[in-house]
Amino acid sequence: MSAPAPPRRRGSMRLRLDSAALEEAAQRWTLRRWFTVGATVLGLLSLLAVALGAWAVVRIADARTVLYDEVAPAVTASQDLSSALLDQEIGVRGFTILSADEFLAPYVDGRAAEAAAVAQLQPLERTLPGAGLGTALTEVETAADTWRRDYAEPTIAAARAGAPTPDAQQGRLLFERVRAASGALVDDLRDERQTARQQLDGAITFLAVVGITITIVAAVFLLLAALGLRKVILKPIRRLAEQTRQVVEGRVSTHVLGSGPRELVALGADVEAMRAHIQREVDELQEANSKLDDRTRDLERSNRDLEQFAYVASHDLQEPLRKVSSFCQLLQRRYGGKLDERADQYIEFAVDGAQRMQRLINDLLAFSRVGRTTTGFEPVDLGRVARAAAAQLASAVEETGGEVVIDEGLPTVPGDPSLVQQLLMNLIGNGLKFHRTDVPPVVRIGAVRRGDEWEVWVSDNGIGIEPEFADKIFVIFQRLHGREVYAGTGIGLALAKKIVEFHGGRIWVDHGAPEEPGTTIRLTLPVSPADPPPADPALAGAVPSKESP
Repeated sequence: MSAPAPPRRRGSMRLRLDSAALEEAAQRWTLRRWFTVGATVLGLLSLLAVALGAWAVVRIADARTVLYDEVAPAVTASQDLSSALLDQEIGVRGFTILSADEFLAPYVDGRAAEAAAVAQLQPLERTLPGAGLGTALTEVETAADTWRRDYAEPTIAAARAGAPTPDAQQGRLLFERVRAASGALVDDLRDERQTARQQLDGAITFLAVVGITITIVAAVFLLLAALGLRKVILKPIRRLAEQTRQVVEGRVSTHVLGSGPRELVALGADVEAMRAHIQREVDELQEANSKLDDRTRDLERSNRDLEQFAYVASHDLQEPLRKVSSFCQLLQRRYGGKLDERADQYIEFAVDGAQRMQRLINDLLAFSRVGRTTTGFEPVDLGRVARAAAAQLASAVEETGGEVVIDEGLPTVPGDPSLVQQLLMNLIGNGLKFHRTDVPPVVRIGAVRRGDEWEVWVSDNGIGIEPEFADKIFVIFQRLHGREVYAGTGIGLALAKKIVEFHGGRIWVDHGAPEEPGTTIRLTLPVSPADPPPADPALAGAVPSKESP
């Protein structure tokens, strides 16, 4: 009685372990928190990457604007200014030599080009404060005005009047100042352009560095995320799956312990609880199997005792019973009619009792031998076996004036020939025995295929069986009529049921239409593997009648 105690202690220990595991799991991060932290870090890195990329693009755009929209036009305008001043000097020089107005055109056009260049450079003075554009432009204009005032205009006026021109050396000196100032302006703007190009290159380099940095950071983050996912989630899942697989393979004693995030620990605890439940069921099943083995051994001993009883009944009991029956019959023959009427009656009772006891023992032996003395299944021709059974009952047919009708084309089924013949003999014999008064019995035997089995029916026109007794008639020693009305031991239909079930079939009473007299016993036998499927698909899918159990 104390055997169940250890499983309860083990269950309590498991519950304590599960509670401790759940308490520890409550301190761990959940999968949601892991994914939230990972998503937050990824989002911050993405925002930082977008911000750095945008800043780098803005830097490139600003450097490009300064280079192409401000510095490059200023350099071009300064070059145009230098060319315009040079044209003025060439025009003055040519006019002094030939005094023709057409040679003065470069001077006039140069002044217009100078004005246009100055007009283009003046607005850029505010956008390029670091280039000193205003001061350099003022120096150029001052030097140019001085050259025109002190040399160019007087020289042009003297050449028109045919008077002596001013000193050319002085003019060259004044124009060298103009040239130096203009060259300085051009050099300053070229330096500024070089600086703008360096800024643009630096912005492009910064964008490339940002891109590479983002790529490296993303790769490192993905690597760390993959390692974290493997360590925190995948590895605990694989461990839990391996432990669960061991339980599935039958090693139910393997403990399932979850690790990692809280959900996996809780899942492991649930699986462990299920494993513990399975373990308890396995223990109970093993205990039940042990008890079943004990009962099986008891049944084997009981069967051996029954076989021994059958042997005793067939040999040891038969001998004294035959002796009692023989001497009772001798008493009946020798002293019948010589004693009083009561003595004759007593002798008749003794003879009848001995004969009934012998029949009962023989029927019990036949019932106990079903399934034990068979030589194996073989093809059994039901038509031939039915005719043989009817032939053995020829005396009963002649005595009752009855008839046994066997349908043509009865099938061949796998079975034990002697048992099948005994089965049909019992069913035909019942049909002949339980006939109506003054009505000759007619017993019919037929079969129809229903799917993978043959449904055999044996019908008669006798007294019939009430529906409430349909199951009772197949119980051993159960009789519906007194022994003085119908002879027999009450084993016939019980023996028939045992033979049918030994062949893997079923047997039942088909009551049919209430107005039809008689009884129809239906039973099923397996179809031979060599038989082809039925030609009628309706029969192939048919099922036994509603009376089938």
